[in-house]
Amino acid sequence: MNLTELGYVAGWRVIRALPRSVGAAAFRAGADRAHRRGGGGTTRLRANLRRVVGPDLPEAELDELVRRGLRSYARYWLEAFRLPALSRAAILAGFRLDGEEKLAADVAAGRGAVVALPHAGNWDAAGAWVAATGWPITTVAERLKPEGVYQRFLAFRRSLGMEILPTHGGERNAFDVLVDRVRAGTVVPLLADRDLSARGVEVEFFGHRTRMPPGPALLALRTGAPLYVASMWYEADAACASIEGPLPLPGPEEGPLDQRVRSLTQRIADGLAAGIARHPEDWHMLQQMWLDQHGRGGDAALPSPAAGQA
Repeated sequence: MNLTELGYVAGWRVIRALPRSVGAAAFRAGADRAHRRGGGGTTRLRANLRRVVGPDLPEAELDELVRRGLRSYARYWLEAFRLPALSRAAILAGFRLDGEEKLAADVAAGRGAVVALPHAGNWDAAGAWVAATGWPITTVAERLKPEGVYQRFLAFRRSLGMEILPTHGGERNAFDVLVDRVRAGTVVPLLADRDLSARGVEVEFFGHRTRMPPGPALLALRTGAPLYVASMWYEADAACASIEGPLPLPGPEEGPLDQRVRSLTQRIADGLAAGIARHPEDWHMLQQMWLDQHGRGGDAALPSPAAGQA
């Protein structure tokens, strides 16, 4: 077991044993130290948030937004480490979804649903809430390195009631499994605001070009399942989300499949941008995001809080 894995083990074992107030104070202090230090992740978050808020926001206000953003990111980790110790009632009380009735109807009708998510708020709390509600949920997780860390995250999310598929190295192709799950009535949330494969679809996002994964659009087009775009954020007492949609799915008369995937992915990007703009401090994007940022330094060392996509 290396030092990285030891750190996560300590987080899950130690942090959840502490009173929440003690853990919250420690994580908030750590976020403030990172803000003062201004390392690579903080610098990337600042650059990303500048594009969200535009050029006119004064530097002092942007700096305060970055500080709140790092505190939000720290809150995610604190709550992720504590999740396995929570009761079902606590999980249900700790998350709120505006649009819950839409997913409930989809599950009840057996048609499943695809939800495109941003790296924002608390995905793990959202997934745990879906499972605790009694709905089937399947998603895909980035294969982190070292393998021991990946296996621990896998066990962590599975313990919360989620079916997790690896991006590669599984018994079957992850996308084929997702098609089966959606057709069986499963909720399939997929991270959609950052491509991890370098084979994503080019879209415009806050006025600049980036790539986003085609998985959510392609899965909805393949299955005909309703496709929603989520906004995720924090409030004082809970992690929150809202879903917009279902988005209209372009039909064959609108062009070949690759063209329809591109147009639908752009609609997803627009929906994600609207949600992030409402709650920029809760967008946990400490990695390079836009194509013109490439080559300006490596990504943040920690995995993204919701590391999974098709």
